[in-house]
Parts: sequence; C-alpha cells; structure tokens
Amino acid sequence: MQEIPFTDIGGLRVGHAQDPEAATGCTVLICKEGATAGVDVRGGAPGTRETDLLNPVNLVQKVHAIFLAVGSAFGLDAAAGVMQYLEERNVGFDVQVTRVPIVCGAVLFDLAVGNHRVRPDKAMGYQACLNASPAENRQGSIGAGTGATVGKILGMQRAMKSGLGCHALQTGDLKVGALVAVNCLGDVVDPLSGEKLAGPLNDDGRTLADTEEIMIASHRGKGNLFAGNTTIGVVATNAALTKAQTAKLASMAQNGYARTMRPAHSMYDGDTIFALSTDGIEADLSVVGLIAARAMERAVISAVKNATPLCGLACYRNLHP
Repeated sequence: MQEIPFTDIGGLRVGHAQDPEAATGCTVLICKEGATAGVDVRGGAPGTRETDLLNPVNLVQKVHAIFLAVGSAFGLDAAAGVMQYLEERNVGFDVQVTRVPIVCGAVLFDLAVGNHRVRPDKAMGYQACLNASPAENRQGSIGAGTGATVGKILGMQRAMKSGLGCHALQTGDLKVGALVAVNCLGDVVDPLSGEKLAGPLNDDGRTLADTEEIMIASHRGKGNLFAGNTTIGVVATNAALTKAQTAKLASMAQNGYARTMRPAHSMYDGDTIFALSTDGIEADLSVVGLIAARAMERAVISAVKNATPLCGLACYRNLHP
C-alpha cells in the first residue's frame, strides 16, 4: 500500500477554522454530491448531531457534510454555519420546496483548555466551509484539534497537547483514509513500535506515567467526569458501500482507536467515528475495514506528533525535540 493525501479520496473537501488564543476550533468535511454514511458511537458520554439519520432503516441515504468540533455540547452550534453554507449553494436533500443539507457531526470536551466561554459557533462553522479545499491536509493544533489534549488522569497540569491528524492509504484503485481529533483520557501508543508517545506527565515533566495502571490502582475511587475526553473522527473510502456497510466500516475503524489509545471507550469518553463512501469502486468490506483501522492508527499518531504547545501544555515535540 502507498500513502496518499486524505483529500485524494474523491469528492471530499476539508476545511478548518480556529481561535488559537481561546484554544477552540472546528473541522468540516464537505461532499456536495452526497456520500453514503454510517457511524459508530462508543463510550459513555457522546455529543453528536443527526446520527439517528444514519441508521440503515431510515430514509435519507446520503450526507453532505460531517463536522468535528471542540467545545462540548456548545460546539454543536457550528452545524448551523455548515447548514447555511450548503443551503446558499443549493446543496441538500430535495424536499420539493427547498433542499435540506444533511449535516452530521460530533464534539469533544475541551472546556478546561483555553477560554471556555469561546466555543465553535455558527460563524466558525461557516468559516470552516469557506476555508474548505480539496488540497487541505494540515495536521496538528488546528480545527477540531485546537483544544485537544491527552493524558488527563492526573489533572490538566499533567496533561499533554494533542491535535488533529489524518492518514490515507491506497492499494490498486482502492483508497481509504482517516481524519481524527485525538482527545483521549489516557495514553497514546504507537502499535508498530510499542513506543508511548503521550500521556500523563510524571513530576519531572519529561517522562510519562501509565494511565491504565493509575486507574487500576485507584479502582475504588470515582473518576473525574470533567477531565475532558472523547476522540472523534471520520474514515472515508472510494469503495461503493451501502448505509449498513458504512456503519460496519465505522465499527471496524474503531480498532484503530483501541490499538493506539489506552484506555479507549471509557465511561468518560464519547468516542465516535463516522464513515463515508463516495460510491466509486467495488471492494471487499473486510479489506476496506482493516485498511481503515490501519489508517486510523496512523492518523492518531500523526495528531500527537504534529501537535504544538498551547495554553502552557507540553506536546510530543517538547519531549522529542
């Protein structure tokens, strides 16, 4: 397999908008022609929009945009800007009197980072759409990764800065890619090398503690509900899939979370993955799914490695100058 830009997957445009000073932002994936979509939501604290539409038994077959935002439930306001942008361009589900854009999305909790009074809103969602491009492949502390952090089990003073990552692979004419904002409670580990890349900092501020061991040792205590978690992402492919198959693809891509984030899918996370099919080529769903999991692994790693310091939080680059 060869690596390709995420936006090489046909018909997708990616845009970001952010306020670095307030540590907030959002990311949008636009598919004006529509894409078959599915979703897999895990963890005990999700924040999502229009995910019920993606149930295979429901009417609407295609979505026109997926957005990822910080700001917890407040960040869902960004959807209004995406809706406006698409409506102005006559993009949406035809209901005869007008076209209704189908916009799904998810948010992550980052209110303990930056200014919690400043969150993605309609204006920021609209700006992300204006910034959308088929050549956008930046990573790090941008868009939905602006306020993302990891390793929060010992409090935000020991946490590390994370960000947004993407990775895409091609074999023959099959293309599969992943884009993700990494905001997990625990550690991020490279499954290929076994190296722990990020997590809670020890007292020296240079080495990493082990989140799972800390949790096991304190199993009688109650976790911090507001530590700020949830990783949200999208996998996309040019394989022709049904709604049911895209739902399964999203589920299979969650393996990428489980391999890189320890722990994943806790009661304090709302880990969510959307899947998009641009209806191109015929491909075995099992193969598409395993490639999606691999792409998600590398996207998670890229999110951590490309993050830059923000709001006094150290990042991977600080530990590996």
